[in-house]
Amino acid sequence: MNRLLRWLPAIVWMAVIFYLSHQTAGDLGTLLPFFQKWFPWMTSFDWGHFFVYFVLAIAFYWALLPKSRTWAGKSLVVLLCVLYGVTDEYHQSFVPGRAPDILDLRNDAIGAALAMIALSIPALDRLLQRTVPPSKKY
Repeated sequence: MNRLLRWLPAIVWMAVIFYLSHQTAGDLGTLLPFFQKWFPWMTSFDWGHFFVYFVLAIAFYWALLPKSRTWAGKSLVVLLCVLYGVTDEYHQSFVPGRAPDILDLRNDAIGAALAMIALSIPALDRLLQRTVPPSKKY
């Protein structure tokens, strides 16, 4: 049961990504100022792709613990993010004013890869380990 619950953040975050991808170009234009308030350097949603897939990678990493602690596990996390990014871009082809973009997929992959590099820092990995119940620690 614990293992299933650890997948919940990833599933919820994928739903958030799906919701954002389903917004028309006009709707997204109204969301950008909101995000710029919190992230002033954000001038387009290219940063949004980076950010949401950075978070998705962390959620996948947590769900796949302890396997995700290896480089093979981290590579699997990045692959899962890229595959979800492909489905996300395909989904956008059906949304008015949106179109698939290979640069968005690149930003998804960069966000996921940088999340895995960040979690290779022992202090950050230990911080995430604290969230795993004591009987399930590795």
